[in-house]
Amino acid sequence: MAVKITKAEKKVNYDKKLCKLLDTYQQILIVGADNVGSNQLQMIRKGLRGDSVVLMGKNTMMKRSIRIHAEKTGNNAILALVECLVGNVGLIFTKGDLKEVSDEVSKYKVGAPARVGLIAPIDVVVPPGNTGLDPSQTSFFQVLNIPTKINRGTVEIITPVEIIKKGEKVGSSESALLSKLLIKPFSYGLIVQSVYDNGSVFSPEVLELTDDDLVARFAAGLTNVVGLSMILDYPTLAAIPHMFINAYKNVLSFAIATEYSYPQAEKVKEYLKDPSKFAASAAPVAAAPAASAKAAPAKAEKEEPEEDEDDFVGGLFD
Repeated sequence: MAVKITKAEKKVNYDKKLCKLLDTYQQILIVGADNVGSNQLQMIRKGLRGDSVVLMGKNTMMKRSIRIHAEKTGNNAILALVECLVGNVGLIFTKGDLKEVSDEVSKYKVGAPARVGLIAPIDVVVPPGNTGLDPSQTSFFQVLNIPTKINRGTVEIITPVEIIKKGEKVGSSESALLSKLLIKPFSYGLIVQSVYDNGSVFSPEVLELTDDDLVARFAAGLTNVVGLSMILDYPTLAAIPHMFINAYKNVLSFAIATEYSYPQAEKVKEYLKDPSKFAASAAPVAAAPAASAKAAPAKAEKEEPEEDEDDFVGGLFD
């Protein structure tokens, strides 16, 4: 005859299991488990079997075990989990890729009917079409102000109607109508609420970031650093190139406005005195595409090459 385990022994065993998992795994997904049944949890456990372990339990028991384990081991990083244990939640310990585990968990969602008193997680819209119900059932539609007509002895909904809005409680009329129409508008499963990774806790949205997102955010941050450095005149590695360019512009402006000069400034002054020289150097560049479209002459006369615009601009920084 099997010996029945007491509640105290169950708590001790649970504490040992949780502490062992905390020592073994450094990555944990904190998941919400509202309206998730035992059969659904069993399917999730099977799907994650191999590199992940699902642990459910009372929040008070988990918090107590985590605090005591942190005191014994000196690993205060795990105390960050305590603040995440709010509501009906569970822990998924994993050694796999957090994004892949999160995606795997999201696959196991089960359709559920709209029961009376439930808070709607989404808007519920009844689509138009034949319901298959006989005309005696029109009272349900009239209560909810759903336009209908009788077509071939059955009730037909004319236009789509939103009968439940997100965040509202499901009423008895709405629940009865959706049940008659065999509509299961809600789907429930484990929802990742927070992610724990080596002492850090962050939002699950971070797992959705791609390399392009990271590059864009880094570029935005770098732009802010450059802007702040320029305003404060505080040199940073990112702002130094811009500071050098601005300093050179100031020196060049001073040389143009005064008699002070240097070789690169002389070229600029010469072009400012006679803009036609700039037009003469730019003309060959503009004429190049048109010349390439025509047949090349057998032999072109050799001309003395003129100074190109790129050579001029490059010479400014020589």
